[in-house]
Amino acid sequence: MDHPEQPGHKPYEKRRLEIPFASSEYLSFASRSSFLGVPKLRLDELAASEAEAVILGAPFDWGATHRPGARFGPQAIREADYGAMDGYRPHLPSGIDALGELGVVDIGDVYVIPGVIEESLDRITTTVAAVAESGKVPIVLGGDHTVTYANASGVARAHGDGEFALIHFDAHADTGNVQNGQLYGHGTPMRRLIESGAVPGHRFVQIGLRGYWPEPHVVEWMRQQQMRSYMMNDIVERGLPAVVDEAVEYALAGGAKGIFISVDIDVVDPGMAPGTGTPEPGGLTSRELLDAVRRLARDLDVLGADVVEVAPAYDHAEITVYLANRVVLEVLNGMAERKLGF
Repeated sequence: MDHPEQPGHKPYEKRRLEIPFASSEYLSFASRSSFLGVPKLRLDELAASEAEAVILGAPFDWGATHRPGARFGPQAIREADYGAMDGYRPHLPSGIDALGELGVVDIGDVYVIPGVIEESLDRITTTVAAVAESGKVPIVLGGDHTVTYANASGVARAHGDGEFALIHFDAHADTGNVQNGQLYGHGTPMRRLIESGAVPGHRFVQIGLRGYWPEPHVVEWMRQQQMRSYMMNDIVERGLPAVVDEAVEYALAGGAKGIFISVDIDVVDPGMAPGTGTPEPGGLTSRELLDAVRRLARDLDVLGADVVEVAPAYDHAEITVYLANRVVLEVLNGMAERKLGF
């Protein structure tokens, strides 16, 4: 039976194509709140905004190989706090309210398509590029680590391929060639970034690697790309401050414009961050990670950042989501300290 169109009604396909990439209204697992209550904006309002940093979510976990659930990370990270959601968080050591100093806003979650990897990654790349091209610093809440391929690619689209260093905190190198026969997954983003030219190997610094993957031939490929990788045994022997000293020096070498910071929450020991998809015992402490990202953001020009692999379903007492929330705040505080000349 035919049904006449109602006034103002649009066919489904047209409605679908009009959905913006950055939104919190269309996905059942998207966040409806903003990060700690900062102002909400639409993507098309950014250019006229004085915001210097922009929060956005990538609720994507179809690249996960073990425990799924990181699609719910953005929502949980935004809401993980015991204080009022008032967009005001003065930092006790520095006295700076980075949310206000940087005019932080939140544009919601990218409208990804459940189960569709490549188009979802394209949408994330396009959204992150639009944020960076508007002169803002995108801070992306993941999502599994597949999204870093899209996030860093978006920053490269704005600032130029090969023009920045990527400092990567993780238990895993994420440099696999294929994952289950596919090019895109949370075990392959760093290889895809190198192969695409967005971030060349000699501008990669990886901190916290440990465990039993990747295989020796992949590690050899990493050496050939001149990636700088610090395993946990290096950190135990030398201390994290010395490793971060070298990371800063390495990132500045060759005239890089700035850095992209990527934090896989599983870099932290699972005793302090159980809510993740691929936990690996023996990692950093929460304190070490927070100090390291704040220092990097203070000493180097941050062009983008992400926090990924937070899977709330496996968390206990919100330990992991609180840590991820504080990673974002410490990055922002480092950026604010750099701006103010601390």
